[in-house]
Amino acid sequence: MPPDDRRVALALRALHLGDLLVAVPALRSLRRAHPEHHLALATTPALAPLVDRIGGIDTLLPTADPSAVPWRGPEPDVVVNLHGTGPQSHRALDALGPRRRIGFRCSTAEPGWEGLEWADVVAAHPHERARWCALLEAVGLPADPDDLRLAAAAARHPAEAPVVVHPGARYGAKRWPVDRFAQVAAALERPDCPVVVTGSPDERSLALAVAAAAGLARERVLAGRTDLGELCDLVAGARLVISGDTGIAHLASAYATPSVVLFGPVDPAQWGPPAGGPHVALARPADRRGAPFADDPDPALLAIGVDDVLTAAAAVQR
Repeated sequence: MPPDDRRVALALRALHLGDLLVAVPALRSLRRAHPEHHLALATTPALAPLVDRIGGIDTLLPTADPSAVPWRGPEPDVVVNLHGTGPQSHRALDALGPRRRIGFRCSTAEPGWEGLEWADVVAAHPHERARWCALLEAVGLPADPDDLRLAAAAARHPAEAPVVVHPGARYGAKRWPVDRFAQVAAALERPDCPVVVTGSPDERSLALAVAAAAGLARERVLAGRTDLGELCDLVAGARLVISGDTGIAHLASAYATPSVVLFGPVDPAQWGPPAGGPHVALARPADRRGAPFADDPDPALLAIGVDDVLTAAAAVQR
């Protein structure tokens, strides 16, 4: 509940790290359009350190189930569904009794939602960031898809800046083979440019396997040893990030940290780094199977070789 009498703007985006990062431009649009409102964000509780870094959000509303938003304050003045196209998430926000509702049109939701047809936006705007901005633009809230940067903490000394290798991904379809990540890590390791291997606690065994095959000391494996805030700071000060199509790639984009991102089943035109930045998205669309939830690596991902990654790394590394 807000600690004051301000009207409430509430946005829903209860997903994962990368999903929240691509919604940052839309959240900032909502903040600019309602400077005097109390802005609440209903999102996954584990993303709290990232919410602090986005700025402008007054309340994080821990939301594990987007079909039931646990808001206990006054009826919001405006709600924005950045979570999906409904109907469950629309109904959860309807239940809060807002004055104004913004979201993609859903025929099975309650009437009164302002927005666009999802299919029309997908056709006109390939990237996920641009799609949510287009939704807000359509209802009179100016939004800039390039407004995705996060402010970094104190700059790391160049001599201490590591190369971050992140071999994990939520699904096997997006996981490049261990031996290839290890070859890349071994090739990039230098006394003045240490390589560290990151990941979630569940990915620690994977990270240890990469480090062992690359000849890196066990201490270089940070998987399971960093919380989200520490990972943000690590990426912000890194020399380079190499990963598959997963959350840490979006962190690199947010901090303008040079990155090489390996794409398999998903088109980088939808989820890739911003154009013009110090980033390379590697993709082999002709080989793409396009099953993002499969257990085995997509053929397009396997078509990317170690030399491809090292050449891209040399082009962007700072």
